[in-house]
Amino acid sequence: MTPPNPETTDADGAPAARLQRQISFLLELDRLKNVLRRSYLLADERRENAAEHSWHLGMAVLVLAEYAVPVIDRERVLQMALLHDVVEIDAGDTYSYDAAAMAAKPARERQAAQRIFALLPPDQEPAFRALWEEFEAGITPEARFADAVDRLLPLLHNYHTQGRSWREHGIDQAQVLARCTVLQSAAPRLWALITELVQDAVAQGYLRP
Repeated sequence: MTPPNPETTDADGAPAARLQRQISFLLELDRLKNVLRRSYLLADERRENAAEHSWHLGMAVLVLAEYAVPVIDRERVLQMALLHDVVEIDAGDTYSYDAAAMAAKPARERQAAQRIFALLPPDQEPAFRALWEEFEAGITPEARFADAVDRLLPLLHNYHTQGRSWREHGIDQAQVLARCTVLQSAAPRLWALITELVQDAVAQGYLRP
């Protein structure tokens, strides 16, 4: 298929080059389906991919937004949820409990953001990039809640797969709780749930004490 001439316009007068850049960005996002995370699917032997996780995070935001403290702009959180792992197309998934990899993560992901968001039309690129930057900074209530739910989901996966990934990597109770501390202020009710699940996971032998 021959790509459209960037100088032409669509039937409604919109520049064809703009649509072509938007389609290129969407096609690039397909690569996120190949980025594997450490969490296992609840009803399968395979690990989830980053695109599946992003969808799941978006759904979790829709369902759990009422627990955010303070009240949040749910649509903005949802936008961040969908965009937050786009950079993993280039940077790959970084295991949360690998200190060395986590230290190198910001530089890797910033370089990825530069390339991937540049695929968008000039007016969309800064808006999408700003959402990603907001999530990374974790300062706004919306970013903190998105981050909180992002940390809740792997815990739910681990708990309901009998700690499979935790056990594979020798993770202990203190590590899991430290990873989830953002929930204490961003979603206290969800933090209470996490502490209950972690205590039970230790009792059940899913997680090292």
